[in-house]
Amino acid sequence: MAPNPTDSTDVRVAGVGMTPFESDSGRSLTDLAATAAEEALADAAVDPADVDALHFGNALAEALDESAGLANALAAALGLDGASADRIENTSATGASAFHRGVEALRGGDAETALVVGAEKMSAGDTRDVTEAISRLVHRREYAQGLTLPSFGGLAAGAYLDRHDAPREALAAVAAKNHGNAVDNPVAQFRKSLGVEDALDSPVVAAPLRLYDCCPMSDGAAAVVLSRAADADDDAATADTDRPPAPRVAGIASATGTHAVAERPDPLSIDSVRTAGERVFDRAGARPADVDVACIHDAFTVLELIELEELGFYETGTAWEATLDGDTALDGELPVNPGGGLKARGHPLGATGLSQIVELVWQLRGDLPPSRRVDGAETGFAINVAGFGNNSVCTVLRA
Repeated sequence: MAPNPTDSTDVRVAGVGMTPFESDSGRSLTDLAATAAEEALADAAVDPADVDALHFGNALAEALDESAGLANALAAALGLDGASADRIENTSATGASAFHRGVEALRGGDAETALVVGAEKMSAGDTRDVTEAISRLVHRREYAQGLTLPSFGGLAAGAYLDRHDAPREALAAVAAKNHGNAVDNPVAQFRKSLGVEDALDSPVVAAPLRLYDCCPMSDGAAAVVLSRAADADDDAATADTDRPPAPRVAGIASATGTHAVAERPDPLSIDSVRTAGERVFDRAGARPADVDVACIHDAFTVLELIELEELGFYETGTAWEATLDGDTALDGELPVNPGGGLKARGHPLGATGLSQIVELVWQLRGDLPPSRRVDGAETGFAINVAGFGNNSVCTVLRA
């Protein structure tokens, strides 16, 4: 792939905001989005009149709420008169794709300050409607055969355990770790600790995956303000002279993979994850070993293990051992999903990718209490995945 000459432009995350993720927020989609956006603008000390571009990520509004024109409605709610505005959709990687669009707008010279918002109101539909909408994220032929994302998750989990001679406890340990990380996260959907035995004893969803191996349906929103380096530093200094510089977007990259899972030569090889990871580390001038904290797309517990291996954090077939050894715990060698991940923080499709960025910014700025802070973190990594690896977006942030 041709190099991206604009990656040298210094884009920083000047402010972040996020609503709690809940099973039913009782709020409208626009209200959720506006709340997160206003919090991010206040955090960046940026006036709405200074926003040049709005990028709004949402995946399911038409399917669940019969809503359209979302970016325009949000711009009006925030008073962003004159700003450019668009809506981005990339299934479960919508949030990261919106973030990518905002970074490109600054690097391409289209904007000096961009507001990126992701929101989803999954409670707008009943369980059957949401299940149907998400089921259609797979290839049309696979959908016609009744295959769903949990089906693929179960098949991948069984193959992973068999191929690498891993115990079922390895998957349960991912769930227990991420639930434990969410206990002290005030915006997480599930703030109750979970033991390995609890995960092992939960109801079967798609064998060997059980209920606690799967992320929930959620309402919620997250937002970030992107600025060029000088603007971000000036705003931060104005807001708080003791505040550290805004984290820099060291690299961002996306890639597609084989859409139909059945056509992949290896069900445990996710090309989009591997390719996007290689690209982002190349663009950031970094290696997996340089990462201090990672947000991994754990829609199913097995995906955390597979993605860690595809990205080069661990050799193939070893991420489960690292998890059981505590390497991915909050105080481990590579803390993974310190905010609870999709598994416990929640997974409102349009907001998830941005919630990962918000978590990394909090970690890199040192904003968090000791109980859930990765001390001294300077480099953060996030991956947001569409479908079952059809498309992946990776980001590297540096303090």
